Amino acid sequence: MSLSSALSIAQNSLLNTSRQTSVVSRNVAEEKNADYARRTAVLSSTAPGARVVVIQRATNEQLFRQNLSAVSSWSGQTTLYTGMDRLSLAVDGVDNALSPATSITELQKALQTYSATPTNRTLADNAINAARNVVRSLNDGAAAIQTFRVETDQQISTAVNELNNLLSQFQDANKEIVSGTASGRDVNDALDKRDALLKQISEYVPVSTFTRSNNDMVVMTADGTTLFETVPRSITFQPEAAYPSGTAGNKVYIDGVPVTMGSGGNTTAGGKIAGLLQLRDSVATTMQSQLDEVARGLISAFAETDPNGVLADAPGLFTWPGAPAMPADGTLVNGLAGQISLNAAFVSNPEYLRDGGANGAGYVHNTEGGASYTDLLIKYGDRMDEPMAFDAATGIGGTVSLATYSANSIGWFQGVRKDASTAAESKEALAVRTAEALSNETGVNVDMELSMLLELENSYSASARLIKAVDEMLATLLAAVR
Repeated sequence: MSLSSALSIAQNSLLNTSRQTSVVSRNVAEEKNADYARRTAVLSSTAPGARVVVIQRATNEQLFRQNLSAVSSWSGQTTLYTGMDRLSLAVDGVDNALSPATSITELQKALQTYSATPTNRTLADNAINAARNVVRSLNDGAAAIQTFRVETDQQISTAVNELNNLLSQFQDANKEIVSGTASGRDVNDALDKRDALLKQISEYVPVSTFTRSNNDMVVMTADGTTLFETVPRSITFQPEAAYPSGTAGNKVYIDGVPVTMGSGGNTTAGGKIAGLLQLRDSVATTMQSQLDEVARGLISAFAETDPNGVLADAPGLFTWPGAPAMPADGTLVNGLAGQISLNAAFVSNPEYLRDGGANGAGYVHNTEGGASYTDLLIKYGDRMDEPMAFDAATGIGGTVSLATYSANSIGWFQGVRKDASTAAESKEALAVRTAEALSNETGVNVDMELSMLLELENSYSASARLIKAVDEMLATLLAAVR
């Protein structure tokens, strides 16, 4: 080997070591960046020596796809669970203290106490106050659900805007990658950015991808709707200012295709948007329908009846805007929980509870005016424990007592909430595990990088010694010539 060849090899080695050291240093600097993929400087043998051909970026498509799916599922599940927490607190209060079931139990106790001492006007007032609390719990619960649906609607609108913005950023990153790949530029940083954007997009909707020539990527939802192909597809949503009971929410459209909301406590929702739709149009509306059925049950249980069976039943302690007619048995009346009220006649004269007759003389049960009359009070208590038909559309329909139905409403919600909590924990664990597996494959291991630096240092030292040796030999040769 000639001295010039040896010197050329040493120079190439120093150049390669410099580039490799730069790559390793960048890896170490980005060790905490979860969106950074490890780089490797790939060498190719040449004559003489070797040179850096390309900077490779670590990838694992299978693990990356699994992580995107896990992130999407976790996002949808977390959205459902946290939303149910807010809804539970708004409607039922802490430990269900504000729930209709709790206030109905207190009303039953007040009626029992009053029936034990029917001559006590104060106990009659207490029963009316307990009834007032029942009405308040239903009215406030219905209002809280409407407010929750409006707030959720705004969250959907915000999520849609954020998703559109992410797709716009994705377009910029994809353009940079396509043009850079075509011209042979290093596009690794742009690939990192595009993958990071995909992770963020998957938090809103589940995604699947495929890559075309020049690293051009097409993004679709899990059901095949195109999200991005060269340009972002249109994602539209029109929020509403109010959501009266029974009103269906507006849909979110991706490229003209409606997004399907999730279902169940262990929700099928992939991404935040489907989870929010489930909260707004399934969980909240079911809870509202249950409150409406409780209100109908109360109006029916406390209806004034004609002892002689001639006059039609009429609203008694609890009334509604449709009075003097009665809500149809077993038929859901949308918005009834927000419209139920306390009959003003009973507020003026609480003893109507004991005697009847708020709707006229034909409804009087205590015809002799006995101060110790308790039959009607006992009858009201019995009615709340008697089976009645509830609409099956409420999720807990069937024939049960009013007290049982109101308690079942809490049980239904807490059951779904528990399922959501358990599923959120398991889906979070899956998202964390897939992220760790991906990081192990494509992330930076500082120990390995520092080991590589030591090897590069040794390579640098060897090249430097070779250059020194060539220099000494040339110096000796020149001295001999002189």
